Amino acid sequence: MKTASRLLTVLVALVFAFAMGACAQKKTATETTTPEATNADISSDLADSDSGKAMGLETVHYAYDSSVLDGSAKSTLKHNASILKDKTNLKVQIEGHCDERGGIQYNIALGERRANAAKAFMVDQGVGADRVSTISYGKEKPVDQGHDDSAWSKNRRANFRITEK
Repeated sequence: MKTASRLLTVLVALVFAFAMGACAQKKTATETTTPEATNADISSDLADSDSGKAMGLETVHYAYDSSVLDGSAKSTLKHNASILKDKTNLKVQIEGHCDERGGIQYNIALGERRANAAKAFMVDQGVGADRVSTISYGKEKPVDQGHDDSAWSKNRRANFRITEK
């Protein structure tokens, strides 16, 4: 009985020590995150094109239910490609977005086609494929919360997010 009691005491002490160590690590991580570090993470240099603070990169818009690049989109992508060719350390993620109409899976696939169309055009313009990644958010991250043609046209887009400079 004494052995079991002693074993239980040791086990409780170990659990307590482990828990205290985990808490101390979390506190240390929080303490090292200063307001300056947080501001640096969201600085204009690392923002996205939807915010207009991504080193001149611009968002591309699409027609309803389409991933085809029109003349305006191609012009914007040429501009974005010239920025990336000028700033050779810059890497971006192209986010494909859709308006609220359509199912979740359909819009994820459409957003992926939009992001990939933008990436393919950028690569054709001489930007290294390894500097451009893609992701689709479908209809999950609208830039305009409205439920009309004006809002929907703003949400059908490829947003450029700087991932590395």
